Amino acid sequence: MNSSSSDVNQSSSPFCLLGLGYSYNLNTCMLEVSVILFLTILIISGNLVVIFVFHCAPLLHHHTTSHFIQTMAYADLLVGVSCLVPSLSLLHYLKGLDEELTCKVFVYLVSVLKSVSMASLACISVDRYIAITRPFSYATLVTPCRLRVCIGLIWLYSALIFLPSFFGWGKPGYHGDIFRWCATSWQTDPGFSSFIVALLYAPATLTVCFTYGSIFRICRQHTRKITQRLTRFGPQGNERGERGEGCLDKRYAMVLFRITSVFYVLWMPYIVYFLLESAGLYRHLVASFLTTWLAISNSFCNCLIYSLSNSMFRKGLGRLFTSLFSPCLELDCCTEGKKGPFWCHVWRL
Repeated sequence: MNSSSSDVNQSSSPFCLLGLGYSYNLNTCMLEVSVILFLTILIISGNLVVIFVFHCAPLLHHHTTSHFIQTMAYADLLVGVSCLVPSLSLLHYLKGLDEELTCKVFVYLVSVLKSVSMASLACISVDRYIAITRPFSYATLVTPCRLRVCIGLIWLYSALIFLPSFFGWGKPGYHGDIFRWCATSWQTDPGFSSFIVALLYAPATLTVCFTYGSIFRICRQHTRKITQRLTRFGPQGNERGERGEGCLDKRYAMVLFRITSVFYVLWMPYIVYFLLESAGLYRHLVASFLTTWLAISNSFCNCLIYSLSNSMFRKGLGRLFTSLFSPCLELDCCTEGKKGPFWCHVWRL
C-alpha cells in the first residue's frame, strides 16, 4: 500500500533534468521547455528555408554534394519535427501514451536522423576527394544513379545500426531523458556504445580527417606549382584558368569543411559524455541534457553556416525572399514556361 502510494507521488511529482525553472502555475519545467521549443523553431524554420532555396536556385544542383546537403536538410528538418515530442510531453499533452515506448521510438528516430547527417558529411568529403584527385574520371565515377543508391544506403545503414536498442541492447542516446523512464530506468551498455563508436563515429571521423587533409594538401601543392611557374615564365592564360579552378575547388572544400568542423565541435562533448557514462566513469543528468541539446543544435547550424559561406546559396536565398515579398518582379524560377516553387505561381495569380 505504501509502495503504491509512493509510486503515484513519484509519477505525479515534477521531473526536471536541470532542477531549475519549475513553474507551479503551469506544472512544467519551464527551462527545459524553453530550450527545446527554441531549438525546435530554429531547426524547422532554418531547414525549411534551405530546402526552399535549393528548389528555387537550380545552379546549386550543379555540385553533386548538393544531393547530400539536401539529404542533411531533410534529416535535420525531421529532427526538428521530432523535437516536438519532448516539448509536448513537458507540456502534458502526451499523458495517454506509453512512456517507455514513446521514449524508445523518439530516441531511435533522432539517433537515426543524426546518423544520416554524420554519414552524409563523410560522403561529402569522399565526393570532394574524388573530384580533386580524379577530375577527369569524376563524371563516370560519381553518377546520379550511384548518388541515389548511396543516399538510400545511408538511410538503411542508419536505421539498422540503432535497431538493437529496441531489443534491450543498450541505450543509443539521451535525447529522451526528459521522460522519467528514459532517464532513470534505461541504462547505457558498454558493448552497445563500443558497437556504435566502431561502426559509426570512428569511421565517419577518420574518413573526414583523411579526405579533407588530403584535399588541402593537394590544393596547397597545386597552388605552389602554379606560383613557381608564374615566377619562372610569367603569367599565361592557361595557368590563370588552372589557378582559378584550384582556388574555386579549395574555397568550396573550405565551406564543406566548416560545416563538418562545426558538426564535430558540437557533437564531441556528447560523444565524450556518452563514452564516459557507458563506462560508468561519470553520470550527471544536467550534463546529459546540455551535451545532448548542444549536439541537436547542429541541425540549425548546418543551414546557418552554409548560407553564410556559399555565395550561390545567398543569391538563391535573396531570390526566395524577393519572390515572397515582390510578387511583381520577374524571376528565373517564376518565368513563364518554367516550373518554379508553388508560391511563385500563387503570386502570379
